[in-house]
Formats: sequence, structure tokens, C-alpha cells
Amino acid sequence: MDCVEDGRQALEAFLASKPGDYAAILMDVQMPVMDGHEAARRIRSSGHPQASAIPIIATTANAFSDDISAALAAGMNAHVGKPLDVAQLCKTLSDCIRGNGHE
Repeated sequence: MDCVEDGRQALEAFLASKPGDYAAILMDVQMPVMDGHEAARRIRSSGHPQASAIPIIATTANAFSDDISAALAAGMNAHVGKPLDVAQLCKTLSDCIRGNGHE
């Protein structure tokens, strides 16, 4: 598990990774330098072998339907509201990873 401080670092960490290094990405939507939506769009449009398949889960305190729709439109697979409910987060991660062919 790696933690970064902003969206650009998240993008750079993913692009520098080897296929299989990460099973999923938890992406805070509101980050400095590059927000989570932009980081997700750039991950999805990158040439990385996992770019189109890696589950990206938005984490944000903004849980209105427009916020969820914006996360999905940016290429994220799911949305988990803050404060994080660990059981919900684990279920969402499991569902996304299983749906991506990883078990």
C-alpha cells in the first residue's frame, strides 16, 4: 500500500508501477495540485497496461448524486463517502476487485 499527498503523485505512482503492483486505487476527490477527478481521467487515458481495468474508488465527503455522477464520469468505478465506513469500504473494494477478475 502506498499513500501520496496529491493527485499528481497518485498519477505518477500508478504510471511508475508494474502491472499487478496495485489491485485498486482509493482516490480522494479533493486534493491539492491535481484533484481526484483529473487524476482518474489521466490514469484511464494513460498507456499503462492496467489503465482501463484497475478499480478506482472515489472517497469524498460530497455524497450528492451529482458528486457520485462526476466521479463515475471521470472514470472511477465506485464512490465511498466520508467519514469512511470500514465495512462499506471493504465491501466496495471486494466488489470492484472481484469484478475486475482479481480474487
